[in-house]
Amino acid sequence: MSATDTASPTESQVFEIARRAKVAARAIASAPRAVKDRALLAIAAALEASSAQIVAANGRDLTRAQEAGMSAGLLDRLALDPSRIAAIATALRELSALPDPVGDVVAGRTLAGGLRLRQVRVPMGVVGMIYEARPNVTVDAAGLALKAGNAVILRGGSAAEQSNLALVDVMRVALEEQGLPADLIQSVDEHGRAGAIALMKARGLVDVLIPRGGAGLIQAVVSESKVPVIETGVGNCHLYVEASADLDAALEITLNAKTQRVGVCNAIETLLVDAAIAETFLPQALVALAEAGVVIHGDDATADAAPDGVTVIPATPDDYETEFLALEIAVAVVDGIESALTHLRAYSSGHTEAIVTRDLGKATCFETEVDAAVVMVNASTRFTDGGEFGLGAEIGISTQKLHARGPMGLAALTSTKWIVHGDGHTRP
Repeated sequence: MSATDTASPTESQVFEIARRAKVAARAIASAPRAVKDRALLAIAAALEASSAQIVAANGRDLTRAQEAGMSAGLLDRLALDPSRIAAIATALRELSALPDPVGDVVAGRTLAGGLRLRQVRVPMGVVGMIYEARPNVTVDAAGLALKAGNAVILRGGSAAEQSNLALVDVMRVALEEQGLPADLIQSVDEHGRAGAIALMKARGLVDVLIPRGGAGLIQAVVSESKVPVIETGVGNCHLYVEASADLDAALEITLNAKTQRVGVCNAIETLLVDAAIAETFLPQALVALAEAGVVIHGDDATADAAPDGVTVIPATPDDYETEFLALEIAVAVVDGIESALTHLRAYSSGHTEAIVTRDLGKATCFETEVDAAVVMVNASTRFTDGGEFGLGAEIGISTQKLHARGPMGLAALTSTKWIVHGDGHTRP
């Protein structure tokens, strides 16, 4: 008896969506790059042309979110305006200019007996995406999946329901106008949480599932899914200001990494300061953070270094584990790089960790010892991004170690297959 024989009504509907996606995926899997690029450009133009209706739909989501008490950082992630829609369209155009990964030869050789082997990139097939209140991800996921020759099924969360509905409708129409199946982009949002659960059960219909959001969402998908999962991670990111650091650069990096945009996974949540420079660096850093509106949770040494007028809330272990996604930060004074590494081993989520230092040996030690998808030296954690890395729009940032790690661009949405050519070869 198959899973579909005992499926609930919602599961049956979601499985049917997945079947249509599988059919659509066959139509795009072998499509030449020009076809996919024209579709991306058409979607970009359609999003800009529909900017007013998308912003209006987003406004309804924002109103509901504000009434529900959503934090400022999450509201910022949810919000769309004409400039953000233009930026999303620009990202699609940049994506169209990237090389097509499908068909790339990863490896090739001729065996001693004359067999000729090639390992080539091929589409995944049907990609499922479960994410929270980030409507830009709706377009990023669809665009990346399309360029890599896949169909995509989206579950974008109730907070962005109206925004995602408008975005998906625009993209589906654009696909049809290009002679491609609209079912290359589908959503299960109308089925709510039950739809997400059904998507997790659609093994054999959905080839890979990618969760993107908070720790609760990611762990629920990893724990419950029967579909293979690429795990994107929580961004409990740290910045360690080492004793030899250029303090002016350290201050600028601290403020950028914490305040440039707070509701994102590559913003720092903890600042670690070497005890050797705590009395020099911490007062100016704490003042600058406080003036930027950042709530500071700190250990005793941080409180001792705080100038008059700067409030430091006593930090708890939970504070050092928290991805605030808000104007809040945990601060600790550490006794050298080994102490910093010990802290990271205890609290890092494996996303992005940064050091500010002028000591090459310390930089090398940090690079070697830190177990994270991305390690930054003298740079803000905010650079951990597919676009900034030249990958185009990203599907997410993986903190696992299988298949993909770090910002996931086009190559992460492909698998490989071996192609073997012989001349009547038989195995002895």
